[in-house]
Amino acid sequence: MSTPMPRADTIAAQAARAMRHSWFPVARSVDVTDVPVPAVLLGEKLAVFRGTDGLARVTANRCPHRGGSLGHGTVHGNNIACPYHGWQFSGESGACALVPSLPDQAKIPPRAAITTYPAQEQFGHIWTCLAEPEAPMYAPARWAGLELEWLAATPIPSDTGVAVAIENFRDVAHFPFVHQVSMGPTPPIVEPLQVRREGLDVYLDRPLDAGEGDWASQGDCTMHYQCTAPGFASITYDYADLGQRIVAGFPSPVAYDQVVIFWAVANEVGFRGDDLQECLRVEEMVYLEDIPIVGELDPREVPWDREVEEFSVPADLFTLSYRRSFRELMERVSARYAPEPVLANSGA
Repeated sequence: MSTPMPRADTIAAQAARAMRHSWFPVARSVDVTDVPVPAVLLGEKLAVFRGTDGLARVTANRCPHRGGSLGHGTVHGNNIACPYHGWQFSGESGACALVPSLPDQAKIPPRAAITTYPAQEQFGHIWTCLAEPEAPMYAPARWAGLELEWLAATPIPSDTGVAVAIENFRDVAHFPFVHQVSMGPTPPIVEPLQVRREGLDVYLDRPLDAGEGDWASQGDCTMHYQCTAPGFASITYDYADLGQRIVAGFPSPVAYDQVVIFWAVANEVGFRGDDLQECLRVEEMVYLEDIPIVGELDPREVPWDREVEEFSVPADLFTLSYRRSFRELMERVSARYAPEPVLANSGA
């Protein structure tokens, strides 16, 4: 069970607020059709659906009539309808478009409406943002000009916060202890890491020496890590003879300290190594090795308010740089936006 949202006077509350101004996935593209699917983001209950125009939409889940779940409703054109009494709401504006029991639709209660949220389709997923986005959708410069084919994986629930999930993704010091099966033997000593931070982005380039595990079965390459606060992490594997492939993780906070890890793999069109299904199989092995270990970390989210003591060593340089990028995001959001009012129809 997740813990309540942080107290308002804490740094953790600033982190939660920064996440409300950030993009997170709420569904895989393949799962979003003309049948709505429910989702939860930072405690806000949402409905995700695709209108007849083919565009994905994200709305509040609660019908303001009697509280029906729109995520279990039906789609009519680009409207979403409540399964209880059939009230329809525009997927764009949120305005009530139809009350079936009314003989005169001009008498629709003028304030009857639902909240709608932006929706972007990227990396095989539907993304949204609960408040005005502080930054545009993630777009790694390394991928510019690459023609990529994406395959979205089955999402993985994890009892961790977003920051802990991102830190685990790029932490290289845990490899010899958690990933003996997928990666084979790897040395515990971590070489000096060449980490650089540019605003919200943190980068690390590291050689991958092919070992005995499935993870490196395609031979040596250079791994280009990129994490972007708060919720984007990727590795671009650059093979001299095969081309480039990618694994990217997008932990999405259903609560402050609980995520669903949406993730995907991609191959450069023309990649001469393993196909997407095999790349996904190998990366999923790595993820599933992490989950039991990371899910027991205490606390479940980064101790922003120093509620517990932690000690760091040079192998944690990427982690510390990521935390600095997250703090920069908190400061940007605090400087630009007034606190959001609590929405009556949020369903939280």
